[in-house]
Amino acid sequence: MNNEKLQHSEDHSPGYGMNVLIWMSLLGLTALTVAIAGIDLGNYTLFVAMVIAAIKSILVINVFMHIKFDDLIFKVFLLVTLTILAVVFILTAFDVFYR
Repeated sequence: MNNEKLQHSEDHSPGYGMNVLIWMSLLGLTALTVAIAGIDLGNYTLFVAMVIAAIKSILVINVFMHIKFDDLIFKVFLLVTLTILAVVFILTAFDVFYR
């Protein structure tokens, strides 16, 4: 039984090459975020930075946190957490914009 669990864990490990590739892409996206901050895109600067941050978080969650290969319950918990975070952000935005 314990050997099956170990084998299951090893089957879904992405390997060092993929980890290095993801790490390099995260570094590249971070450099892109810094470069975008120096460019005047008007109202789109924050939107572009948030899209890049979302891509980085998706990479980290799926690859380094192994959510991609975990059970459905962990994906549900992640979705519930992100939904609650979005609701809090939306309610805060309503409070700030309608004062």
